[in-house]
Amino acid sequence: MINAAGEIFLAVFFGNIRMQRYFVYFSYDGTAYHGWQIQPNGNSVQEELQHALSAILRREMEVVGAGRTDAGVHARQMAAHFDLDDENADCKQLAYRLNRILPRDISVDRVEKVDNDLHARFSATKRTYHYYVHTRKDPFLRQYSYQLHWDLDFQKMNEAASHLLTVEDFGAFCKSHSDVKTTLCNVMEARWVQDSDHSWHFVIAANRFLRNMVRAVVGTLVEVGRGRMTIEEFDAVVAGKKRTEAGESMPGNALFLEKVEYGQ
Repeated sequence: MINAAGEIFLAVFFGNIRMQRYFVYFSYDGTAYHGWQIQPNGNSVQEELQHALSAILRREMEVVGAGRTDAGVHARQMAAHFDLDDENADCKQLAYRLNRILPRDISVDRVEKVDNDLHARFSATKRTYHYYVHTRKDPFLRQYSYQLHWDLDFQKMNEAASHLLTVEDFGAFCKSHSDVKTTLCNVMEARWVQDSDHSWHFVIAANRFLRNMVRAVVGTLVEVGRGRMTIEEFDAVVAGKKRTEAGESMPGNALFLEKVEYGQ
């Protein structure tokens, strides 16, 4: 006896079924998760999404994300793709049913039919992250923003951040012993934005990011803002490409993946 998944496999193998690719755009609060990617000993956003899709479509489903966020990191807009043996799936109904099944900290915005050669990870042209900080105790910011206990010179921090637009190798901000093949990135935007008298957020956009990169960049810029590192020393850290020379990595709870873009 062959189950539904086995029947689909045989049909695809013999060329009887055309698989259609779909994108799902969603957001999540990462507080309760060990990141996006499935982990052997912890719950993940990818696992929750795959479980919900599998339950609705009554077959084992696999989703491929635009990237991976670390434990505790959030996403206002994440994208993932999956393939389905149905060229005319009801995208609105699928999004509705996913939201009925998914936990309250994961929300699907929409599901879209796309070209089969579009890849959630490799086709992305730009990713934007925000890191939130505040400089005064505020009980309503503590869960999604990091409180800084020092006076900071944000003008100098912005001057240092602008230098990131002129370099390509970000090895200084890559997690040690990472398995990445290259540390080259094209950073398109890097700046601090003031939200109120005591709150700011750091905007950084690039074609790709290294593991732990944003939090390491923010931690190093904070060293500049505190006066513990000059702009010249910041440039030397970037040029040296050694993670041990950069600042400490900031906590994940204040980091948000804001948007993933795919050009046209």
